[in-house]
Amino acid sequence: MIIVMSKSATDADVKAVVERLKSIGCEAHVSVGQYRTVIGAVGDRETIRQLPWEAMPGVERAVPVMKPFKFVSRDFQPEDTVIEVRGVTIGGGTFTTIAGPCAVESRDQLFRTAEAVKRAGASILRGDAFKPRTSPYSFQGLGEKGLEILAEAREEFDLPFVAEVLDPRDVELVSSYADIIRIGTRNMANFTLLTEVGRQPKPVMLKRGFTATIEEWLNAAEYVYKEGNQQIILAERGIRTFETASRNTLDITAVPLLKSMSHLPVLVDPSHAGGKRELVAPLARAAVAAGADAIMVDVHPTPDTALVDGAQALLPSEFVEMMESIRAIAEALGISI
Repeated sequence: MIIVMSKSATDADVKAVVERLKSIGCEAHVSVGQYRTVIGAVGDRETIRQLPWEAMPGVERAVPVMKPFKFVSRDFQPEDTVIEVRGVTIGGGTFTTIAGPCAVESRDQLFRTAEAVKRAGASILRGDAFKPRTSPYSFQGLGEKGLEILAEAREEFDLPFVAEVLDPRDVELVSSYADIIRIGTRNMANFTLLTEVGRQPKPVMLKRGFTATIEEWLNAAEYVYKEGNQQIILAERGIRTFETASRNTLDITAVPLLKSMSHLPVLVDPSHAGGKRELVAPLARAAVAAGADAIMVDVHPTPDTALVDGAQALLPSEFVEMMESIRAIAEALGISI
């Protein structure tokens, strides 16, 4: 159930509702909005419903929630969540570009890429130190050495960075370096990992599973949120369909759907959706037009030698052209970029 407090509700009124929930063995999650405070009640549904919440001082209404996800829904928080990362904003009417190589291969490779994407207008760097691969014999990443190189690049180019974590045992390590922790598509339903990242303070980028419905995806976000981490970015990276002409099928419909269902910022990954260099810019433009808050793009100085996903990585010059085109779309729509 969601308990909506009135505009005139005092801190004492809110505290009284929270204490009442705790007294019946329920959890209370408080969201303070610009105009109202909302309290999410988690526990036995019948026990909660039987109490006269609207008779308590400061309570405007009590709304039963039928959706399995509660805290990431618009019902719980009508206002958009805005995430700040080292002075960079994700959400709140701005458009943010994250760019870099799919994997850190060397200091030279990362630094060349970071310099190029920074100059072209990216404000967050991507690059992974741990890579989940289909084949156990493929390049698996540089591990902590890769994180150290990313941290160097952050200081050199003033670019916060996002990196993937694969194992609950590595959450503390990755969190100690990265500014945003990413959960990849293969781990969207790894509930132990989701719970662990929900207990650390860094923002979490949650990629959609390649066969996941939107409801399943939002439920995965709920796992993170309920542990106390409310800084979640939903990343649409294409889903697996019958189509084989592209790597995945970008579900552009997910962007406006999520915007209506959830308060969390929405990102699109056109690189992993298309899987082909020539598809990245058109899909990125579609993301801007659909209302996404951010995109994440693979860029590599020499894609033909890339150890991971070279076919979808843009050359720095191609990234410059893409950025020019999405700026024009953003300007036409009145979006700050």
